Amino acid sequence: MPFLTAPNWQISWTPLLVLGYLFYLLLGAMVFQLLEKQAETHSRDQFHLEKLKFLQNYTCLDRQALEQFIQVLMEAWEKGVNPERNSTNPSNWDFSNSFFFAGTVVTTIGYGNRSPSTVAGQVFCVFYALFGVPLNLAFLNQLGKGLNAHLFTLERWVQKPGHDQVVQRLAVAVFLTAGTLLFLVFPPLVFCYVEGWSYGEGFYFTFITLSTIGFGDYVVGANPNKHYIPLYRSLTAIWIVFGLAWLALVFNVGADLMEKFLQLKWHKPDLSLSEGAPTKLEDEPEQPRIHIPT
Repeated sequence: MPFLTAPNWQISWTPLLVLGYLFYLLLGAMVFQLLEKQAETHSRDQFHLEKLKFLQNYTCLDRQALEQFIQVLMEAWEKGVNPERNSTNPSNWDFSNSFFFAGTVVTTIGYGNRSPSTVAGQVFCVFYALFGVPLNLAFLNQLGKGLNAHLFTLERWVQKPGHDQVVQRLAVAVFLTAGTLLFLVFPPLVFCYVEGWSYGEGFYFTFITLSTIGFGDYVVGANPNKHYIPLYRSLTAIWIVFGLAWLALVFNVGADLMEKFLQLKWHKPDLSLSEGAPTKLEDEPEQPRIHIPT
């Protein structure tokens, strides 16, 4: 367990990290409750008001019939059928949509807007994910190593005589900035044009997708009033795969910096508990990570 020692006592950083993690979750819960609960209550009240207006305008219907119809709509939605669509709309399970779904399975994004409804499809999905998720992790690992190799090549170039640490840091910043533009900044512009979203909604979808959170509130190619090119969702799936690898490296960098700050792996004598007191950290196997120059 990582710890700092003093002449008479020691502090373990692992319990502090656990407490910090729990505090972060509690903080998020409180903030989301403050931001979303009132809006949810307003939406619920508005929905009940609309139901009352509907019953008043169509007196031939009673409340029970309306509730049964709403239940039918909910069941159709849960099975991936958009109630706004008609029989002429493209299938949710054509090759392009199925390819996109397969990508969300192996990458563990799981938007939740579409899922197998047959027993055979559910069983196949389990075994497909059982082998597909490790395969995806291996692929992303190799892809990440390739990106790391390019970064190390760039670092070796800037470490030649005549190149100082400022240039080295600038090279890493260029690498991260290029990925940010390619995977986080430019794609929302495409989604704004194709899906009709605002840039904020497009950026929200981009980050939620590449971080594999995948709420499912925004999904590409799901608007029944739009006609998409056949390869749209397939190209989006390919973008997601490469974006996952890049964002994983960014998260890796963030984890490294946080571990450095919390003294989990790096030795900093000036952070000892008393002047002259030795600082000891347990030896841990190093994982391949992006080097951040200091």
